[in-house]
Parts: sequence; structure tokens; C-alpha cells
Amino acid sequence: MFSFFWNNYFFGQLINKGKIIFERKTNLEKKYTDERSKRWLNDQNKIIIDEFELYFDDTLSVFQPIEDPSKKGMMDWATMKNSHIHHLNSKNRISIYNFWGESISVNDNCIKRQWKITENKRKIGKYMCTKAIYHLNDSTRFYAWFSEDIIPTVGPETFNGLPGAILGLATEDGGVVYFAKKVELIVPDWDKVIPKKGKKIYTDKEFKNKLIEEFGDKSWGKVILNEVQSW
Repeated sequence: MFSFFWNNYFFGQLINKGKIIFERKTNLEKKYTDERSKRWLNDQNKIIIDEFELYFDDTLSVFQPIEDPSKKGMMDWATMKNSHIHHLNSKNRISIYNFWGESISVNDNCIKRQWKITENKRKIGKYMCTKAIYHLNDSTRFYAWFSEDIIPTVGPETFNGLPGAILGLATEDGGVVYFAKKVELIVPDWDKVIPKKGKKIYTDKEFKNKLIEEFGDKSWGKVILNEVQSW
């Protein structure tokens, strides 16, 4: 059941700072499609649920996983839990990827995506949202639901660029789905919120080349590379 906090909120007010809690559902059967993976996937372990928090104002956003040791399980390794810092004015992005306990940072431009905004509407919580579509390539589409009531152009992972905050995001096949569970009207304390960067900092191109070099010939490595390139 989604819950929304409305401190100091009245109808018609536009929001320019706050915190959004997202739930992500990942269907591992759609992520790991090779025969070897199919042997260890079943109805009990194929759906992984992770939570993330997105802090934002009109100049900065920070998206990061919510770490809860009590919820860690045997399948925790099967999904990536990355952090992203977006400087909205300079269009600079710092992404922090965690590979087997090692943090790797990527410092590059914000990713520009060509969105097609539709006439479709739906509510997420109490926010009226508009559907937008992004074509990554001929076989991969993303559907986003954004609300113009939340002004900054922010969203899960590296997704932004719409006239309002993205509260819902999904791949076309439903393999990965993000939905906002909670919106809090707060002023982010950036000194406490911004995550620590990794010791080694790459550009986006350098990082992807490193992944191809180290993991490109492995089936699970291709899954990681595809995820980094997509999200």
C-alpha cells in the first residue's frame, strides 16, 4: 500500500525539493535468460525487491539504495544497486557502481534521452502522471510516468529529462519496474546524503571499455554490461 506524506502541502502547490522512496521489482527470469541460470531460478526466488531513495532540489539529485542488512538474502547479488548524483544545472553526473564490495565511480555528462510524451495519464499515489516512452534501441523500450507537480527533472537511476519527476519507470517486458512508494517534503541535507565516491574515477566510455575487457566474454558479464548501458 503506497503512503504519501503531505507536510505543509496544500492542493495546487508545486514541489521543488524533497525525498522519494522507490520500490524496484526485478524479474530474474527476464534478466538471466541463459540455460544455466534457468536451472537455479524458480517461482520462489525469481522476483527480487529492492528499495531506493531519491533526494532532490532544483539544482541537485541523489539516487541511492536503501541498505537494510535484515533484508539481505542469498539472491542479493543478482541485482545491481547503484548510486547516481546529478548536478541539474551543469548537467554533470557521477555514478557509483558497486562490484563485489568495490566502489567504482564514473564522472561524465548526464545522459540525454529522446522522450516521446503521450496523452496517457494515471495516478501514482495522489500525483497525476503522464506517460512517456524512450526507445533505447529497436528491441528495448522504457515507459516512464512523470508528474509536473514535482518540478525538478529527476528520476530513478540515470533517468531524467522530462518536465517533472519520474514516479514510475519500467522496461517494456516488465522485467524491471520502479514505483514511488512515498514522497516526503523535506529539505535535503546534502552533507549527509551524498555518497562517498570510489577511489578510481572513470569516464563513461572508459568504464564500459573496462567492463567489456574484464567480463565481456562471460554470460553474466554481458548481463552486467547491458544493465549499465541501459540504466
